[in-house]
Amino acid sequence: MSIPQPPSSRVPNARGESAIRVSGLDYAFGTGEARKQVLFGIDLELAPREFAIMTGPSGSGKTTLLSLVGALRRPQGEGLWALGRDLAELHGRALEAFRTQLGFIFQLHNLFPALTAFQSVQMAADLRDDIPGDKDRRISELLGELGLGERLHYKPEKLSGGQRQRVAIARALVHRPLLLLADEPTAALDADNTQIVLQLFRRLAHEEGTTILMVTQDARVFETADRLINLVDGRIDSDSAA
Repeated sequence: MSIPQPPSSRVPNARGESAIRVSGLDYAFGTGEARKQVLFGIDLELAPREFAIMTGPSGSGKTTLLSLVGALRRPQGEGLWALGRDLAELHGRALEAFRTQLGFIFQLHNLFPALTAFQSVQMAADLRDDIPGDKDRRISELLGELGLGERLHYKPEKLSGGQRQRVAIARALVHRPLLLLADEPTAALDADNTQIVLQLFRRLAHEEGTTILMVTQDARVFETADRLINLVDGRIDSDSAA
């Protein structure tokens, strides 16, 4: 069952601006002798509706870069824009408003033990007043598309690790984010469910206008994306069509 198409007014950057633009970005943890630089002169640009995968060895800075793009960390200087905004200048309500346009999928699903799959996604939907149509129907359809139609009312303790991760994916997508940032979203999934999630991501990008930046070391998924970006030791080693 396909997810209903959203209004065309949600498509960002009508002037053709980049969904993500990174220019000469550096980032370091700590200060003084404990300072450790993890990103070096990153240059990266993603167009609206693009589905990009970022890969590379553990410790190469992938998750750090993802968290910077999502404004979960503050940039150390200029050089980072997303959805037309300079992230170094976002504070307070402007920062909160920016984050409402994003969807996050983390390596840990972080589901509330007391909530069912439906309630977990419903809680995310209830935080928004701009989801068109019947919210409950959208939640049921989204969970059904992710293979959880018969587990809508199961709590996390009754779900497998892969099922919990799919609930977390639904929670991130229910409000149709303009930008989706995903950190190893398929790590807990088998081959069949990985393909279901990836096809959903492709449709979100190419039909619904969501720009996707996904971090993974799962080689099974590389060919599904539009671009493959390889990050090594804090530097972009390669960037090409997948």
